Amino acid sequence: MASVELTDISKTYGAVDVIHGISLHIEDGEFVALVGPSGCGKSTLLRMIAGLEEITDGDIAIGGKVVNSMTPRERNIAMVFQSYALYPHMTVAENMGFNLKLAGVAKPQIEARVAEAARMLDLAELLDRKPAQLSGGQRQRVAMGRAVVRNPAVFLFDEPLSNLDAKLRVQMRSEIKTLHQKVRTTSIYVTHDQIEAMTLADRIVVLNQGRVEQQGTPLELYRKPANLFVAAFIGSPAMNMLEGTVDGENGEPAARLGDGTAIRIAPDRKVKAGQAITIGLRPEHLIPGVAAGTPLAGRTMLVEPTGAQTHVVFDLAGHQVTAIVDGEYPARYGAVFEASITSDQVHVFDRGTGVAL
Repeated sequence: MASVELTDISKTYGAVDVIHGISLHIEDGEFVALVGPSGCGKSTLLRMIAGLEEITDGDIAIGGKVVNSMTPRERNIAMVFQSYALYPHMTVAENMGFNLKLAGVAKPQIEARVAEAARMLDLAELLDRKPAQLSGGQRQRVAMGRAVVRNPAVFLFDEPLSNLDAKLRVQMRSEIKTLHQKVRTTSIYVTHDQIEAMTLADRIVVLNQGRVEQQGTPLELYRKPANLFVAAFIGSPAMNMLEGTVDGENGEPAARLGDGTAIRIAPDRKVKAGQAITIGLRPEHLIPGVAAGTPLAGRTMLVEPTGAQTHVVFDLAGHQVTAIVDGEYPARYGAVFEASITSDQVHVFDRGTGVAL
């Protein structure tokens, strides 16, 4: 195991700058997720750590040693891709032990490492099968096993679950988390799925256009997003965004929406009367009915039952706002939906800069 240190990493393709001076420290044994929309540079950054892409500028250190000029093999990393890349003519055991065989490891040692990895990943009964005889989830576990047997200093995951259906993704998330808890190897995980990042990672790094927007624990990013980009990216369903201006009515700050609706905001927010702002309301913080906080109401435009919960989309000051309610809540299309939200749950951002206030 080893720490990973990125210092002012940049990547340029011709005249196009893809990564802009990213610095990042990943602790020994930490699980860090790199998230962001397509094209934000997360896979490029991962491939530079792996040695599959050259660095334009900056340094990468693994275990305290700069590895810029080292080959992927010399860096002692193991990478798991979204494509399983298994050899179809080899058994599961042969696929898992192939890299060790190439490295000249003795056969008894290979068999012991493969058996241990198979036990950890529940593959012991599949060692004699070929990839064609496996399900998608089993193939991904074999790909993970191939990485585990190498006992690398760092695991790199490049969207490994994107080819799986929803049920298998949930199952594999659990298996990856369990694996990390067992081996505690430093892991860097690239995904565009913020739910994967939230459930798996000790720390999340949000990337946008080759820059770090914010990093922190999943709860830190959820509770205190640094800007509009992070606020919109973290959370499912996404945070509702409404534009307004600051109104100091009755000495308490409020966001005045276009139709005159006033939504109280916490007094510790650094706002000024008349300031143009965007407020963020998380769907799960909109409590159905009229309770403590600012009362909100609007015509129900969509009702989406999901089982234990129902998503209700209603009109508020010309915006479509989503609320999450109990699955038994009697929401009806066209009816007036009433909800309330407390001021401390209202996120406030400067409309011009997007920075949280």
